[in-house]
Amino acid sequence: LQGQGSRHGEASGQVLPADQEQALPQVAVQPRGAGPEDPIFDVGMKKFDVDIFPSCVHMVSWEKENITSEALEAARVACNKYLTKHAGKEAFHIRIRCHPFHVLRINKMLSCAGADRLQTGMRGAFGKANGLCARVGIGQILLSVRTKPANIEIATEAIRRAKFKFPGRQKIVVSKKWGFTKYRQDDYIEWKREGRVISRGVHAQVLNNKGLLEARPADHLFLKPAFNCGTPLHEDED
Repeated sequence: LQGQGSRHGEASGQVLPADQEQALPQVAVQPRGAGPEDPIFDVGMKKFDVDIFPSCVHMVSWEKENITSEALEAARVACNKYLTKHAGKEAFHIRIRCHPFHVLRINKMLSCAGADRLQTGMRGAFGKANGLCARVGIGQILLSVRTKPANIEIATEAIRRAKFKFPGRQKIVVSKKWGFTKYRQDDYIEWKREGRVISRGVHAQVLNNKGLLEARPADHLFLKPAFNCGTPLHEDED
């Protein structure tokens, strides 16, 4: 189709094939934000085996809110300082459980004399990246500390002090699980006695009865599965 009123020598009503259509202008990638240069999420004895720290204390969010990367860093520093002073630098492992992915933006406004002549108010108000935050919900774990049973009270006090760096409400929970794993402490001890537990760093794998018999070593053969519909089972149970 050829229309009248062409611009720059091209027809205004010209229809191009699908493979020759002009692409949309590229949009600049949104910058990451002005968060910490190299954020730290694990501090302490992060390479210690799962068997060394059986106890764990959590800080749980009781609000649906945003937490900035600066607040997460401040909480980590406060918790680390108290634990290092009262328990020793080799007695704990701190992990920040939420990550700041959400980019915060700001539409900077002039505050000088005659600013109303230089800017257009809310026109084109999409701002520039100003920072990062983590969007957390109710019941989400913000920070965890694994340590030895003798240091549970010290870890609880350290997390209590870290709470003051966050807005909203948080609760401190002493976990019944073994360290950072998802297994209860009594079940973990029993599986360890049966030889079912394999260390995977700060976590552990519990061997089940899945797989070919000829592909498994003799010490990985068991009479019962480790779980029945999510319920832990042990060899000495009827």
